[in-house]
Amino acid sequence: MTMLLAIDPGDKDSAYALIDVETRRPIEFGKVDNDSLLFRVIAWSTPGAPNSVPLMAIEMISSYGMPVGKEVFETCVWIGRFQQVALTFSSGLTAFSPVLVYRRDVKLHHCRTTKATDANISRALKDRFAPGVSNHGKGTKAQPGWFYGFSADVWQAYALAVQQADVLEGYQP
Repeated sequence: MTMLLAIDPGDKDSAYALIDVETRRPIEFGKVDNDSLLFRVIAWSTPGAPNSVPLMAIEMISSYGMPVGKEVFETCVWIGRFQQVALTFSSGLTAFSPVLVYRRDVKLHHCRTTKATDANISRALKDRFAPGVSNHGKGTKAQPGWFYGFSADVWQAYALAVQQADVLEGYQP
């Protein structure tokens, strides 16, 4: 099983999704404080570690010509920190170089428009992985579905992971 880690970074907390590339099934996901995620990235990027992950994608900030606040710049710092520890702890393996992906590319991939909203993207994912399933694939505690436990930014991290897995395999939804 090949795994891919995707990160939707934030200034204080970041969402992540670890998926099986072949099936696109979520293995682990969540939204945690950035320091905690940094230590997870170190563990996942260390070759030979029990849970080492060979592929990583981080959502990148893009400029639209509008003024931004300090949160955007702090997010940029965290993008660099995640990228740096992944490169450092992977012992320089070029295969592990984290890919920086713009949100625009994720929107185009899943919804075929850059005007897509977070709701549009999560709807596209539900339609693809849980078509016709009650509760939109979330399931229940007793019978968890494909998207059980997903919330807010986790959807965007998962969308990034699926987009990158699709790009790797040449799949167009």
